[in-house]
Amino acid sequence: MTRWFERHLQTMVGSLGRLWQQPFAALLTVLVIGIALALPACLHVLVQNVRAASGGWNNALDVSVYMKQSASLDDARSIADRVKKRRDVAEVTVVPADDALAEFRRNSGFGEALDALKDNPLPHALIVRPAETFRDSGHVETLTAELKLLPGVDVVQLDTEWVSRFNAILDVVRRVVFLAAALFALGILVIVGNTIRLDIENRRGEIEVTKLVGGSDAFVRRPFLYNGVWYGLGGGAIAWLVVTGVILMLGDPVQRIAGLYGSGFALQGLDAESSLVLVAGGAILGWLGSFIVATRELRGIEPQ
Repeated sequence: MTRWFERHLQTMVGSLGRLWQQPFAALLTVLVIGIALALPACLHVLVQNVRAASGGWNNALDVSVYMKQSASLDDARSIADRVKKRRDVAEVTVVPADDALAEFRRNSGFGEALDALKDNPLPHALIVRPAETFRDSGHVETLTAELKLLPGVDVVQLDTEWVSRFNAILDVVRRVVFLAAALFALGILVIVGNTIRLDIENRRGEIEVTKLVGGSDAFVRRPFLYNGVWYGLGGGAIAWLVVTGVILMLGDPVQRIAGLYGSGFALQGLDAESSLVLVAGGAILGWLGSFIVATRELRGIEPQ
């Protein structure tokens, strides 16, 4: 086992040394792979940041419960205590009619017109926030229907259509990212495969001699596989640098824009898990492209 590890270590270092002898050609290949990996990675980061920015929109799923005009504040509080006991409800806020009228007076600009009213036309209200695990459309609709049946409740309002549309758009974008990643992965296989094929042709005489003295296809193929791994690792590192650079360039402008809207949102780059997936995915694609091409090409090379 020790000898096996030593041979693989020697081959790995030797393949890196061969690439170092042709730095310009190796750098071009790594850059192409890096750009191909960076594009879907940037789209993934975009989707993740949009989801993070819209995380505060969960309050759009709040259900507004308006009591009847005849219902008293004590009735509203009694209903609130009853609703709080439901396992699909996270929070219930009672909004007294006087508080609602005062807020409407401040924000509407109709203060003088409201002064002409003898009675408060607004009812007491409840703001019901569904629990985290019950915020899908089915559970929210069930909660809304059951709230309408409570005594003293007049109107139950829920306006989440725009949120559903937004999430549907994000799901489409996420699928587009997946398809783009698959296409770019196929392109990386082609790039690495073609590079390895040219390398095999350039070393055809060396391969024939190795096979003549008893070298197996697996032995001959090994350095080419490590070449593919190095290409993929380098491409993954380049892709990570590109994504990080994009986040650094856009971070301050986006944060300033968010600040203008009273938000503390800041762009987030790739986390540790995503970075590992990106670099490891590049290495796996490089190995796979090399394996496919090297296996096919070496079968056709036999010592004369």
